[in-house]
Formats: sequence, C-alpha cells, structure tokens
Amino acid sequence: MEEIIFEIIIHAGNAKAEAYDALKEAENGEFIKAAEALERAEAELGIAHRAQTGIIQQEADGKKTSVTLLMVHAQDHLMTAISEKNLIANMIGLHKTIRQLADKLGGSR
Repeated sequence: MEEIIFEIIIHAGNAKAEAYDALKEAENGEFIKAAEALERAEAELGIAHRAQTGIIQQEADGKKTSVTLLMVHAQDHLMTAISEKNLIANMIGLHKTIRQLADKLGGSR
C-alpha cells in the first residue's frame, strides 16, 4: 500500500511542478510551451488519480484500507495539485489576454 501512496505523492508533485513551469512560460509569453507543460501536468495527475482510484476500488471490493497520516498527506497533495493546476490554467489565460491587449495598444507589459 505504501508504494501506491508514494506513487500518488510523486506524481502529484510532478504535476504541480509542471503547472508552475507552465505559469513561468506564460509569464514570458511562451504560450505554446505553457500549454505543453500543462499537458504534462495533466498526464502526471492522471497517473496519480489512477493510483488513488485503485485504492478506492480495493476498499469498495471489501478490502479494508487503514487511513494513515501518509495516506492523508497523499490525498492532500493530490487535491492541492489538481486545484493549483486548474488555477494556473486560468492564470495562463489571463496572461494571454493581457499580452493580446498590450499588443493591440502597442505597449509592452
């Protein structure tokens, strides 16, 4: 079980790092690179979520799962990564809009 928990933590952390890389790319006007980093973040979240789903399915099948502090940490880490990725995706959209408006006005950010 600990291996699955660490899989969730690792891939959620990777997703979070990719999401922040995407934000940095957007801040620099590199929106294609930002989109690619968000895709990588989504792929990492998919791996973590599938691991989480495996634990849930085991419990639904009657296999008792003990809730440990490590399990709670993994769940917290995954949900935070999902929330931050979603927020960052919206922030990237705002950066894109700001850049487009600045270009129309002939100014720079």
